[in-house]
Amino acid sequence: MLDKNGIAKRIAQEIQNGWYVNLGIGIPTLVANHIPESMDVEFQSENGILGMGPFPMEGEEDADLINAGKQTITAMPGAVYFDSATSFAMIRGRHVQLTVLGAMEVASNGDIANWKIPGKMVKGMGGAMDLVASAENIIVAMQHTNRAGKSKLLSSCSLPLTGVGCVKRVVTNLAVLDIRDGAFHLVERAPSVSIEDIASATAGELVIPDHVPEMSLN
Repeated sequence: MLDKNGIAKRIAQEIQNGWYVNLGIGIPTLVANHIPESMDVEFQSENGILGMGPFPMEGEEDADLINAGKQTITAMPGAVYFDSATSFAMIRGRHVQLTVLGAMEVASNGDIANWKIPGKMVKGMGGAMDLVASAENIIVAMQHTNRAGKSKLLSSCSLPLTGVGCVKRVVTNLAVLDIRDGAFHLVERAPSVSIEDIASATAGELVIPDHVPEMSLN
């Protein structure tokens, strides 16, 4: 199965030259590390930067240069900084071609829960609500199961929803799955992961085609 960097590397293959891409906190922030130098991609962070680069090397961090998850980042040549109003105008105006988000649960109808666990302290929902309401192309990067081994790909979400019917594709440590017609459709399986492994870890309806290729991370 994939580690977090493997998930990010697979998602990087989804990005096309010239796109503007918003990366959520968690696994999505790793995607910027796996974009070929030959590609022209602009990463946007909702705290007000367009042109994020990969994480800095140890010792080269700038404490004033952070992403929405408060991690230190680098800026590509030509990067720009702006206030939150401008940042969310970009998001709400659908000027971003792809949004990559983490999630605690995803349902087979495309619902996503990624901002709150009841009873646990949270500082706020951040920009998640705006992102899922405005983005036309959302990919979720997540572990297939939680720490207890229970599926995070469900028939319906049990946690408070962030968005309804908005997720198009999910990339986990086990597989790539598309969401359509109320079901998870298996697209690819992670190296050395069997279809049986994926089926047993998926609580929502899973559609398995006759041939499921193993994903390539080259």
